[in-house]
Amino acid sequence: MPAEQKPIASVWTRPRRTQREHLTREQIVSAAIELLDLEGLEALSMRKLGARLNVAATSLYRHVANKDELIELVVDEVYGELEAPLVADRAHWRTAVTRSAAHLRAMTLRHPWIAPELGQVGLVHIGPNAMRMSSGLLAQFEAAGFTADEKDRAAGTLVAYVIGIATSEAAYLSQIARSGKTEPEWVAGLRSAFDEVSQEHQRLREGSSARQDAHPQQIRDDDFAYGLARVLDGLAARLIA
Repeated sequence: MPAEQKPIASVWTRPRRTQREHLTREQIVSAAIELLDLEGLEALSMRKLGARLNVAATSLYRHVANKDELIELVVDEVYGELEAPLVADRAHWRTAVTRSAAHLRAMTLRHPWIAPELGQVGLVHIGPNAMRMSSGLLAQFEAAGFTADEKDRAAGTLVAYVIGIATSEAAYLSQIARSGKTEPEWVAGLRSAFDEVSQEHQRLREGSSARQDAHPQQIRDDDFAYGLARVLDGLAARLIA
């Protein structure tokens, strides 16, 4: 088969080992997620993961060919945390899509390391959980009345918005976590500096002052909801164009 016709190498496109072993793929994936949640993507190595499982790194290679395959597995495992997308009808598609978007954002914030993986341009996740989520989302846009050609683009637009927002949020929350402070403490510590440097920028000061009594998480939630609603407004306009 010519090189240009070969399928993309993936853990999902080759046979899985079936021999009985003390260490299982499920154990490897679970330990990898624990390590990633604690220390981030940069800390993940086959040697470090092996030490966590009390096995040599060579034992891991019986189940995954390399770190890239391991990332495929852990990403799909995390996708498995998402509830199945609601079956929508034309009258309630926005409610169903909003729920799916909120769950995707929450998943990304629970596992901040996953945001860069989901945000890679051209990366296609073909694991069973990712495929189930994508198929369910397409069904919601299909129920809304989008054509076969446009429902893919509508779903892609939605996911791009959610992942973009969640990537920024995850980076922000990771920085706060490293500081050892709570989010309100972090924001309060920045406020005096912001007020000082924004003296000549009245519009920035007005926006900050208007929400200074709100909890930072509520502000993030409100901003996400606002942006999501505007994305859905734009998509909904396509249905009556």
